[in-house]
Amino acid sequence: MDRTAGQKRTPGAFLYPPIEPFDQRLLDVGDGHRIYVEQSGHPDGKPVVVLHGGPGGGCSPAMRRYFDPEVYRVILFDQRGCGLSRPHASVEANTTWHLVADIERIRTLLDIDGWMVFGGSWGATLALIYAQAHPDRVRHLVLRGIFLATQSELDWFYGGGAGSFFPDLWANFCQPIPEAERGDMIGAYHRRLFSGDWANEARHARTWAQWENALASADHDGQPGEAPADYARAFARLENHYFAHRAWLDEDNQILRNRSRIEHIPADIVQGRLDMICPPISAWKLAKGWRRAQLRMVPAAGHALSEPGISAALLRVMDRLRD
Repeated sequence: MDRTAGQKRTPGAFLYPPIEPFDQRLLDVGDGHRIYVEQSGHPDGKPVVVLHGGPGGGCSPAMRRYFDPEVYRVILFDQRGCGLSRPHASVEANTTWHLVADIERIRTLLDIDGWMVFGGSWGATLALIYAQAHPDRVRHLVLRGIFLATQSELDWFYGGGAGSFFPDLWANFCQPIPEAERGDMIGAYHRRLFSGDWANEARHARTWAQWENALASADHDGQPGEAPADYARAFARLENHYFAHRAWLDEDNQILRNRSRIEHIPADIVQGRLDMICPPISAWKLAKGWRRAQLRMVPAAGHALSEPGISAALLRVMDRLRD
């Protein structure tokens, strides 16, 4: 989960060194996909890879602001199908395990032995899955707005749990779906987001994106603005595609069951106590008993990376990890 209205970027050259102001490229990862990758900061700095949310949210230049460019070597990329990656909004050969392989491909290309992994919402999910698959490559996890890709979390957000706090906005989300189909909102939207009719897909994509965007901030209480149609369509199709397939995990609660694989890795977890998209219980379960994990519950904060309390907590973490 997580929606970031990315700023426009233009692919260019990917050269080392220097990294001024940043280097970027479209990297061919096979299966017909080319993913946008950029790096910024210090060429010999501490490497950190940033994993955006969604799935389908894409990166934003604002994500660089959490890292001192004199200290960190920052790698951002748009996951398959979104942002500047191509083909846009494609779900072909687009699964969690393709993304894990893409992360490793980037690390190998950049000749990085090990790196910090920084991710929020779906980015935190992907960070945990990547770390469990490659625990020898992760030096530190910095996670925000924990989503464990469990059925109970999907039921909360798409089954009426969050809707009981926002009944008016939930009604708007349900409105395009006939009552007979509302028992499975992910499935109902899936049929419409993959109808083959671009205009129909875009219309339902905007409603899908609006529901999540409206609940992202703790102090937001109104109708969010509409995202551009191309962005909303990619975001909604990819997010729905991943959720319809339960993120391609072998079992529910897989991330927690496999936590022993990464308990040697230090982790900082930042969680908004009023997060209505990814309720704090997931962050609490993840951190409980993990000796090297520190959980920071941010009061009066919701889900969004842009929440002042969330941003301040993440900046404190990255400043602490400078040395």
